[in-house]
Amino acid sequence: MKDFSAKANAIFDRAIEDYHLVNHVDAVMKNPFQPGTIDSLLYEKNWIDVVQWHLEDIIRDPEIDSNKALEIKRRIDRSNQERTDLVEKIDDYFLNFFKDVKPLPDASINTESPAWAIDRLSILAVKIYHMRDEVNRIDANEQHVINCRRKLNVLIEQREDLSLAVDTLLQEIGEGKKFMKVYRQMKMYNDPSLNPVLYRKQQDNG
Repeated sequence: MKDFSAKANAIFDRAIEDYHLVNHVDAVMKNPFQPGTIDSLLYEKNWIDVVQWHLEDIIRDPEIDSNKALEIKRRIDRSNQERTDLVEKIDDYFLNFFKDVKPLPDASINTESPAWAIDRLSILAVKIYHMRDEVNRIDANEQHVINCRRKLNVLIEQREDLSLAVDTLLQEIGEGKKFMKVYRQMKMYNDPSLNPVLYRKQQDNG
């Protein structure tokens, strides 16, 4: 589990590069890792983030057709649910990995689970890729490049800090200094039995 963040960041960067070989939101993911492994989960998680990044760009086109915009909005909603499901699968991996660790009497809980911190690492990787693109734009003016280079440096520093925090958290969980307690994300608006707009519509149609 040592230097887990370095492996995660490398997988995220690979997924981003693989996506941009085609650079289309309908590109087929070709996960190079063995299904069910943590590497496979990390790759799929980042692929979802990259696709959603581009969907968010498309939907902000001021001239987009309203029907197309609605279609993309619903696709983003599905993507968010898939993202959440992947994060929970990653947390399941850690719960199993640390299942035999007995927390120390003074062990404390973290503000977020390992997988949700790794989720932020994945999104940072996407931001860094695209901010670096802006730095290298040949059609941009000098001030744009300067501003983007400054932002890129901040993002890189943020990834370094978060990577250290993730590795420290995993080490402390392994040593029993912290313990995992996972709360499943209960997205009520995606559940037909919990979203009043959906279940009232079912009742009216029933």
